[in-house]
Amino acid sequence: MSNFKKTLMIAMSATLLSAGVASAADWWPFKIASAKDGDLKNVQDIEYKPLDKAEKAWNLCVLYPHLQDSYWVSVNYGLIEEAKRLGVKVTVFQAGGYTALPKQISQYDDCLASGADAILIAAISEAGVAAKIGEGMAKGVVNIAVANPILETPITARITPDFYQKGFQTGEYIKNFLGDKQSTAVAFPGPQGSGWAETYMSGFRDSTNTGNVKLLAEMYGEASVPVQLRLVEDALQTYPDVNVIWGGAPTAEAAIGAVADTGREDVTIMSSYENQTMLKAVKDGSVLGFATEYPVIMGRISVDLAVRALEKKEHEKVLLVAPGIVTKDNIDSFDTTQIFAPEGTSPEFSVK
Repeated sequence: MSNFKKTLMIAMSATLLSAGVASAADWWPFKIASAKDGDLKNVQDIEYKPLDKAEKAWNLCVLYPHLQDSYWVSVNYGLIEEAKRLGVKVTVFQAGGYTALPKQISQYDDCLASGADAILIAAISEAGVAAKIGEGMAKGVVNIAVANPILETPITARITPDFYQKGFQTGEYIKNFLGDKQSTAVAFPGPQGSGWAETYMSGFRDSTNTGNVKLLAEMYGEASVPVQLRLVEDALQTYPDVNVIWGGAPTAEAAIGAVADTGREDVTIMSSYENQTMLKAVKDGSVLGFATEYPVIMGRISVDLAVRALEKKEHEKVLLVAPGIVTKDNIDSFDTTQIFAPEGTSPEFSVK
């Protein structure tokens, strides 16, 4: 894991967007880091450009942990739109949450039984789905990891965020923002066992090992607003002097109301990733900022990776999305069409 972290740090600057907004129709080229031939010691910046069209209407099967928030809706939006552009078929399954690993395993079986040419999987747990991915790979089915990491299990290709750097850089931003002020933080990385939550936490922990922010506790839980609200409320009672709350978008969303209910105005809230609420909260100042990983783009590129693999065309094996830190000061310079689905977008579960 240490080598993985070091390599990801090299990729940090790869995907910061320039000012200006592109239309969805011409989202490419997109600057991203590629571990050439899957070798994390050989990371290079590339300009990603997709295929013009698929050679045939391949059948893609997609597995998500859930579609309950705008993050996964945005991944799905990008994936569905790119499938339509390329001319391939899509069937989407969502398990219902990070506690629903058995359902995701069953849904993987459904994908195989349906004769899917490729399975695009946002894994609830790598360890939990590793055996199934092995079955699919043995049958010649293309497997693409989307957003959630598949690090050790052999897989066709993956596009994932730089989770470590998202944790680390959000911690660094908080420290710089607070200046000389000595502060205490409680961290809410997400569901334990997911892999990504622990990597987020590792980055934030490493950042707070030095400087003006002392980490008091790490509180894991389901990435939903109700669960995170209970955790934040417990933390505010257990650590009455805490003045930094760091965690995922559901944590930050829950913390806005929980902090307001205490009457505290000295608590800084920072999100390690995005949803639509974070966009509004950063603009109105209730959240300091968030680290983006471009969910729409990850959905788009995952489809192109699958089609390239199916058509035996050259394709990247490992793509790493380095974070952009979005704050009130720079939010207007980010192309939000690469981050969020259009407001009001509902999940689509198939492309015929």
